[in-house]
Amino acid sequence: MEEILNKLKNKKDLTFEESKSAFEILMTGKANEDQIYNFLTLLSEKGEVADEIAGGVYVLREKSKRVNVKDCIDTCGTGGDGMNTVNISTASALLLSSMGIKVAKHGNKAVSSKCGSGDVLEALKIKIDLEPREIEQEISNNNFGFMFAPNYHSAMRFVGPVRKKIGKRTIFNMIGPLSNPALVERQVVGVFDKKLLKIFAEGLKNLNIKFAWILSSEDGLDEISPYAKTNIMQLKNGEISEILVDPNIIGVNAEKFENLIGDNAKFNADKMIEIFKGKDNDFSKAVCLNAAAGLIVTEKFIDFKEAYNYTRQFILSGKTFSHLKKIQNA
Repeated sequence: MEEILNKLKNKKDLTFEESKSAFEILMTGKANEDQIYNFLTLLSEKGEVADEIAGGVYVLREKSKRVNVKDCIDTCGTGGDGMNTVNISTASALLLSSMGIKVAKHGNKAVSSKCGSGDVLEALKIKIDLEPREIEQEISNNNFGFMFAPNYHSAMRFVGPVRKKIGKRTIFNMIGPLSNPALVERQVVGVFDKKLLKIFAEGLKNLNIKFAWILSSEDGLDEISPYAKTNIMQLKNGEISEILVDPNIIGVNAEKFENLIGDNAKFNADKMIEIFKGKDNDFSKAVCLNAAAGLIVTEKFIDFKEAYNYTRQFILSGKTFSHLKKIQNA
């Protein structure tokens, strides 16, 4: 491990094999807290590259529990954008499931924000502590299952306390979205930095993903923004291409960024319930934009504006709230 840390201190990138061996040490409890802290912070300061992320994903996937489902999508962002918005990708996952899309959502509780997907789902009284068979059943019954990362990646327990201590994004924010235990073949992945778009596209290509949108907005969100253009790297059947989504062209008409600022789990859950009941606001528009990306990736729509308009009509009908009740009562 010391050899790897010295390489990082000299701002040198790790090879795929070096990354694999480093993560193997981390994930088997053979590194002490100082080594974990230095590894994560030095990687972050240098800037992570595709081979380093791929090495981490390889080890994490190898050690995780498996969920056996087919034709599912995940809408997991990296987090770490520092914006403390309401949980847009979690809300869009629930919206998609209410529209008949099977969602295998993978996530955690807050590490670098006030409220993670696990926190807000708990506040919504949705069970997050389910085993693989139960997840498979939930997806079959209600199109939605949440895999709480620590339950599926028990090896993460060795790095959890240090991640909390660091309190901001690390390479684990990048590995997480690529390590879905259901091995989904379709993904919408938000990244906090435009520089990661190509890196993630290449990473997902190596993981046999059929169709993915990797996105980063120009106002710094790891979501499609209702206020600014969003850069998207599309991976479809092994081909990578670039797309730009402009909310002005789509006619989103959102008001101001402050309307998306979240707080604790209860606050964010209440905001979610409001829009699922049909309240129209900037949060609802942001959720619809990101759910529309899910409709593209699952090939229900080809045109993004049409997909967005469909999600808008659907969410305003209040049907998503009825669907939420079914998930809560499962």
